[in-house]
Amino acid sequence: MDSAESPTKTQAGEDENYSLLCQAHEQFNNSEFDRCLELLQELETRGESSGPVLRHNRAVVSYHKTGCTQHSVLLKELEALTADADAPGEASSGLSLKQGAAAATVARYNRAVIYYHRHMFGTALEKLAPLVARLEALEKAMAALVATLQLQLLLATNQLNRAEAFLDYLQYKLNLVATAPSSNPTEEPAAVASASPPAATPSSVVATPGGAVVEGPVPGLGGSLQLLQLITLVLNRKPVVIQEDGTPEYAALKAQQYYIMKDFQMAAKQLMRINNECTQAGTVTPQLSTCIANNMGVIHLRVRHYAIAAKFFQNALNFDQQLARNLRQSTLQTMSSARSCEILYNLGVAMLHLRRPKEAFQCFLVPVKQFHSNPRLWLRMAEACIMEHEAKLVEEERQTQAGSSPSTKPYAPQSAGVPEPTLEFAALCLRSALTLTQNYKTRFHLTVSSEDVETPEPKDPTQESWRHPQDNNFCNPSKPVSLESLEKMMAAIYAAHSFVSLRLGDDVTALEMAEQLLACERLSDAHKLLGHMYAGEALMLMDKAAEARDHLDPTFVGTLNAFDFETRDWQLKSVDAAQNVVRYNLAVAMALQNDLPQAKALLANLSHSLVSSKALALRRFIDLKMGALPGGTPS
Repeated sequence: MDSAESPTKTQAGEDENYSLLCQAHEQFNNSEFDRCLELLQELETRGESSGPVLRHNRAVVSYHKTGCTQHSVLLKELEALTADADAPGEASSGLSLKQGAAAATVARYNRAVIYYHRHMFGTALEKLAPLVARLEALEKAMAALVATLQLQLLLATNQLNRAEAFLDYLQYKLNLVATAPSSNPTEEPAAVASASPPAATPSSVVATPGGAVVEGPVPGLGGSLQLLQLITLVLNRKPVVIQEDGTPEYAALKAQQYYIMKDFQMAAKQLMRINNECTQAGTVTPQLSTCIANNMGVIHLRVRHYAIAAKFFQNALNFDQQLARNLRQSTLQTMSSARSCEILYNLGVAMLHLRRPKEAFQCFLVPVKQFHSNPRLWLRMAEACIMEHEAKLVEEERQTQAGSSPSTKPYAPQSAGVPEPTLEFAALCLRSALTLTQNYKTRFHLTVSSEDVETPEPKDPTQESWRHPQDNNFCNPSKPVSLESLEKMMAAIYAAHSFVSLRLGDDVTALEMAEQLLACERLSDAHKLLGHMYAGEALMLMDKAAEARDHLDPTFVGTLNAFDFETRDWQLKSVDAAQNVVRYNLAVAMALQNDLPQAKALLANLSHSLVSSKALALRRFIDLKMGALPGGTPS
């Protein structure tokens, strides 16, 4: 039997089997799993022809009997069921073939649900693909389940354009969702939110003795699909009106909409209202607390309140640990609610802004195991290593000036497989980031904005395939990457790679990365300065001072945008500071070419605190060298 709600009678001669199915269905709903298994076993001994259905339901009931924690055992049984259905077998009756196909359909869906809850979204999409391909052939209840899970997987993997196209497909081809109410704002939101919205959980692995999967009401016009529809439209910056129904899901989505519209104050107020109302009603859960704390942290991170953001992220981690204390013995729903990787990713970024590189590095170590193909994450790890190394150098220099021996100790010997915030590991991270970014750049999808097209033709969802739209979603869990952000990330990787190579004595790689940086399109003034500085330093270290002087012409610094320096968390806070640094490096190049008088004249005008002490030392060296020349008097 393949009904989604209750067993149905197929033949008058099977009244007794039908009665047993009804009893098993009732016992399952009453959580009497032992009795349900007995009835299923009796059906099998009576020669009930729907063998695959009984086999599937027996596996699901056993799963519930163990407290919904032994999902690996259930997964193996489901894989065996789908393998048997795919394998060419002996000739069977039409009824058994139909029942086997129904059992395989439900088994495929259940496998995808398990992988979804285990955060294996790519695998879940792959397992669900055969059902999505024949979505129109499925009965409406099963189609709604498959569509709900598919849409949620597309959102979880940041495939926002494809999710919107799939939504149109469901609306116009299958009539599964209603049209969302829209508004007519004067201006469309300008940014995509980075805070994850609370998504509707797909049906868990629960089967009726008839063979279908269902828990609670079937998603439809008023269920999970409608919420997912609104989430999709909000994330795609579509003007929609969100009618709150008193549930935290719709209220949190309203906060998400405020965030996207850059109304951060209203977004924070909305989240606090949810927290207060749920606290008064006694409905606060660790999942809700985790979501609110994380999203409050994202809001404060966006407005540069880094210390407050870090505190919220730490609170979110504490709430999340209540869910993920023992994931091996947790239910699938608890497993899917754990968000430690995403929260640690956010906390690591906040720690970088707070100049706490050790803590940032430790935060990034956890999410990199799951999001190992995210180049932005590898770049952030490298930045933590660089910041830690520079902090150690500053501390050593301070102690040397104070007349005491450096107290910093090198890292204790550890296994080569244990990552440490060192420059060597930073070089590995940057090579990974560069390789990944170059690979993604070759297949980067350029979207044409409506402003570039004079008379855009309205799309027809009934004619276009929802699989055609693409998203540059290779930086999960971050939002999809635009062309501008891709170029900024490439420039940051080249600059960091050149700097680390200089520190490690790899002058050839440093020069190559600096030249690649200067060749980037839409290069910011700050990165342009870094490119010339690193290239000049690398050439001087390679005994090519004449070529280095071409990169150290101080006249180009005067054309740079001062705002680009003032808004960055760098030591160079002004064009004047940049001018002094470039002039000092140019004086070094002149000294290497024995152009001592001109170098000395250039050093005389350097008074900025960043280079004053070094300029004084270099000037003394030049004085000594000029005094030792033939005809001169040594000083």
